[in-house]
Formats: sequence, structure tokens, C-alpha cells
Amino acid sequence: MSAMVKSKGGRRLKRFLLMMILGGLVYVAALIGAIDTAEAADVIIVLGAGLRADGRPGWALTRRAQWAADLWHTGIAPYVLCTGAQADGFPRSEAAACREILLGAGLPDAAILMEESSRSTEENAIHSRRLLDELGLARAVLVSDSYHLLRANWIFRLRGLAAFNSPIPANRIRYPLFYPYSLAREFVALHWQLLKEVLNIPITHLAGI
Repeated sequence: MSAMVKSKGGRRLKRFLLMMILGGLVYVAALIGAIDTAEAADVIIVLGAGLRADGRPGWALTRRAQWAADLWHTGIAPYVLCTGAQADGFPRSEAAACREILLGAGLPDAAILMEESSRSTEENAIHSRRLLDELGLARAVLVSDSYHLLRANWIFRLRGLAAFNSPIPANRIRYPLFYPYSLAREFVALHWQLLKEVLNIPITHLAGI
């Protein structure tokens, strides 16, 4: 009898572990497999990413801004909105670094909008919505890495913006080995956002995620 109970317990544990593994694989696929849903809009929004210590844009921000420039050249939207504040100890904002890349890619200054207050994805949405309301713009194409867009699109829609996704193409990822860290960070950030919404926590920026 004891052996039978142990056998059943072992099978249940194996099924549980298998379900956890399959669930994790589905979750990762959802994060890195964002579908491009971009269509004609009022503005392309580049979600900010960190700078190097000397103020140069990191690889994430570079590829996001370059992809936004390519989209703008297709005529999908008349404006590109650069987002991201100036972090402590850095010589300029993420938005300013984004603007530099866009200008280098041939965008005119008049086509570039700036939002330099946000320190998180949620604040990207809050401040972008405020700016777009002032300008009478509503439909936005969000540009970021695929793992980020699941959460970003959800947050922007919670803030009342009609948002479409345009993830960075896989062939533009220069260093794919950053994905494990980025996915782990995004896993934490997504669940933190879910907890915030359920408990109505008013914090819009949490260092590290």
C-alpha cells in the first residue's frame, strides 16, 4: 500500500513538473514571439532603454530607434516619439539619445517628439498619453524588443491609447545572449504589474524592473 501511494505521488509530481516546464515554455514563447500588428497610426513610440555611462545609446535603444526610423520612412506615421528620462549620473536622457539616432537616419527635427520624464514602461505610457492628448494624436505603434511588448502594449491600453506592436526583427538582435537576463527581468516586471493592478498599488516606477 505504501509503495502504491509513493508511486502515485511520484507520478503526480512528474505531471506537475511537466506542466510547469510546458507552462514556462509557453510563457517564454509569448514574451519573445510578439506579432507585428503595426498599421497606419499617428505616431511611432520608441520605448526607452539604458545608455552607456558616457551617454551613448546602448544596443537596445539603438536597434529600437533605428527600427522606428525605418518604419517612419515607410510612411506608417508622421511622427516618432522618443521616450525616457535622464537617469542619475548620466549626461543626457534616453529620449535625447534616441533623437540623435533618428536625426542620423534622416528624420527631420519636426517629425521627432520628445518625452523626457518617464523612468519606467508605465511612466512611458502615462507621459506619452498626456503629450499625445495635447497634440490631438491617438493611435500609436509601439517599438521595442519582442519580450517587452506583451507588457508594454497591455500598459498602454490600460492608459487609454490605441497601441499596435512592431517588435525588433530577430535579425537585428546583435547579441542574442542578453535574452536570458532580459526575459528573467521581464518575468518579474510583468508579475509586478499584475500585482499592482490587482491591489491598485500607485507606484509607477520601481528601480531594477
